[in-house]
Amino acid sequence: MSVGTSVLAGLLVLGALLLPNQLERITFTAFLRIPAEGILLAGLLLALPARARRVTAVVAGLLLGTLTLVKALDMGFYSVLVRPFDLVLDWVLLDDAAAWVRESFGRSGEVLAVAAALLLVVVVLVLTTLATVRLTNLMVRHRPVAARTTLILGTAWITCVTLGVQFGDIPVASKIDAELVDNRIQQVQAGLRDADVFRRQAAVDAFANTPPDRLLTGLRGKDVLFTFIESYGRTAIEDPAMAPRVDAVLKEGTADLKAAGFAARSGWLRSPVTGAGSWLAHSTFLSGLWIKNQQRYRNLTSSDRMTLTRYFRKTGAWSTVGIVPGVRRAWPEGRFFGLDHIYDSEHLGYHGPYFSWTPVPDQFSLEAFQRLEFGRKDRGPMMAEIILASSHNPWAPVAHMIDWNDLGDGSIFERIKKEGKDPKEVWKNPESVRAEYRGAIEYSLRSLTGFLRRYGDDDTVLVFLGDHQPVPTVTAGSTSREVPVTIVARDPKILDRISDWGWTEGLKPAHDAPIWPMNRFRDRFMTAYGPSGG
Repeated sequence: MSVGTSVLAGLLVLGALLLPNQLERITFTAFLRIPAEGILLAGLLLALPARARRVTAVVAGLLLGTLTLVKALDMGFYSVLVRPFDLVLDWVLLDDAAAWVRESFGRSGEVLAVAAALLLVVVVLVLTTLATVRLTNLMVRHRPVAARTTLILGTAWITCVTLGVQFGDIPVASKIDAELVDNRIQQVQAGLRDADVFRRQAAVDAFANTPPDRLLTGLRGKDVLFTFIESYGRTAIEDPAMAPRVDAVLKEGTADLKAAGFAARSGWLRSPVTGAGSWLAHSTFLSGLWIKNQQRYRNLTSSDRMTLTRYFRKTGAWSTVGIVPGVRRAWPEGRFFGLDHIYDSEHLGYHGPYFSWTPVPDQFSLEAFQRLEFGRKDRGPMMAEIILASSHNPWAPVAHMIDWNDLGDGSIFERIKKEGKDPKEVWKNPESVRAEYRGAIEYSLRSLTGFLRRYGDDDTVLVFLGDHQPVPTVTAGSTSREVPVTIVARDPKILDRISDWGWTEGLKPAHDAPIWPMNRFRDRFMTAYGPSGG
């Protein structure tokens, strides 16, 4: 039992030292390396006196456990957001993760997930500490052997570095933990500086001193609808497994809109996020600032920065409306974005079922917008921000199009939900996830083009875009952060004003269409539709 426990302790410490921080890097050969940090720690423990050695062993075990937990967080963040966990700025996202689990798998699923996470933290810290202390005691009892072994391993590590020995593309001489710690120190320093950097960037606004009557003059009298389609990324259009079906929907939508008198131009935007973080993309698009983390978002929404929506309101020529079916609790940020009226999931008149995370199907959200605001006879020009959430992860079950006249209060979706798939079953297979994602994007696109054909007129201008790429399970390794963006209008003067943008005709941007950072759109849009545009 004693020998077995010592072996397990050694394997645990070695595994923690060599554990990568990305799931796809966890391979058998990854654990056949020589860790520099382990060699240095062994040498230090052998050299210290008894009391200092015991304290150092405990501290080293706790630090090793903490480092292991950081790697686990990195695995989760790389799997969803394609980036490591930020030790300064990302803690608030754990609450959002818990909320997503609750909405996707129920309250019991959230409780179990949180309990499992807390238990994991305690277990990892305790086991790595006990294992480090046990190995330290073992080395002391066999000091000559331990000293020779440490020296041999150190020599082997230096030799492997000098000769560049590798298993495939994995170097045998490992310093993964030292590099990870160094990266985190730099990350923390950058995070602490970021607030000052962002404050300086936010102080610059090319339109801050423009009189209201000189703003957005090229859109006066028009209804302008800014619509975000959740997770609508470049993958949906160009991935070989998805492109044929989505391309057919885009071609069909282009033809149907053309028959109704509409024309469209499309390009690409590079989102500040991927996998999740829609609110960061929305605020980037509207504010003209690069909102890449929660700290920037909070600083933005507590500032007086003028967003695209607030500039519409400032003119006095438009009423401003928000359709945000994904919001299920107080949303004080709505005031910052300059929206006169906000309709969340509780105020759209929907009495049907939730579709996993999605409270209201897109088709119903758009019909509710028509009923509550867009179709009113007594209104003036309107600017609306509309969030379509049916294509939100986990993409199961997915609603499908029905006759617009049959939507009613949404109860009809009870049957449609029962016909859909269970997200827990879908997520057992990556190809099933990709198929459901594709179906969700098709539904969102059909809902939007169907709404425009049904209710749009000569004074309707639709700007729609994706907020970010889906999670890596769907993108299949793509590192692109690009999303499609499209402007649709019946009045040819609207598209004439962006003729020099180089965008593609129709709803599908060409592969080589221009790519802009998402924060550049605000100023280019306001310039094109200002007095000097066109």
